[in-house]
Amino acid sequence: MSAAEPAVRRRGATWRLFASEVHLVFGRRRNQVGMAVLVGLVVMLGVALKVSQVRHPGARGGDLLTMVAGNGVFLGFAGLTIEIALFLPLAVSVLAGDAVAGEANLGTLRYLLVAPVGRARLLGVKACALGVGALTGALLVALAGVLVGTALFGAGPLTTLSGSQLDIGRGLLRLLLAAAYVAAGLAALGMIGLFISTLTEQPMAATVATAMVSTLLWVLDAVPQLDWLHPWLLVDRWSAFVDLLRDPVFSDRMLAGLWLDAGYAAVFLLLAWLRFRGKDITS
Repeated sequence: MSAAEPAVRRRGATWRLFASEVHLVFGRRRNQVGMAVLVGLVVMLGVALKVSQVRHPGARGGDLLTMVAGNGVFLGFAGLTIEIALFLPLAVSVLAGDAVAGEANLGTLRYLLVAPVGRARLLGVKACALGVGALTGALLVALAGVLVGTALFGAGPLTTLSGSQLDIGRGLLRLLLAAAYVAAGLAALGMIGLFISTLTEQPMAATVATAMVSTLLWVLDAVPQLDWLHPWLLVDRWSAFVDLLRDPVFSDRMLAGLWLDAGYAAVFLLLAWLRFRGKDITS
């Protein structure tokens, strides 16, 4: 046996474990229902805006919701704006709650650790799967917005918030970047949930706790008296993707948001590892 063969086997086991985790993310019925809810909310938003346009054909405005009436592509941005405060974080909370606590609750965590991947790699695989889930949720909302918006309102060049126009290709690229930016924030929330998931064997408790953390952050961010704290809150710059609709793009808040996401993700992934490293696996 060559010296490289054990490393090759470990890498193979890691990739198989990652494929299994991704399959669980997309294969569990409750996750499928959650994805359907994310899409359904965008459909409802589009229909509601269409009905409003029919009833009030002369209505105009500069916000995203009123801009949808002139170009359906904006529904992708509007969907992200509407769902970023509750539904997308809730979807990630469900995934994070299942990550470790769900395995412990089902009695499969011990058997996972028998595979030649170790606790660090297992936690890393769980974190990567959460990232995939976060990106999938954001892309689903954006894609559903484009498809529903185009069907209801048509599509064409986008008029930016600065008054200039983008061709539809550049507009879709900016929507893709917006979804990726939102996914980065959701992934950071997922790392908080992953840490919480190592503290309990009850996935529902981990899910509720993660969702409560997200809600608390939004509440704190809405209190004017705490403006000194806002720049340090994970959710403070989540809506900064709207700056992609300016020409030129205002990137300062988005870059600051990405650094904050990375900081939260690193800290809570480290805390999850420190907890999981010494966790007594009883099931």
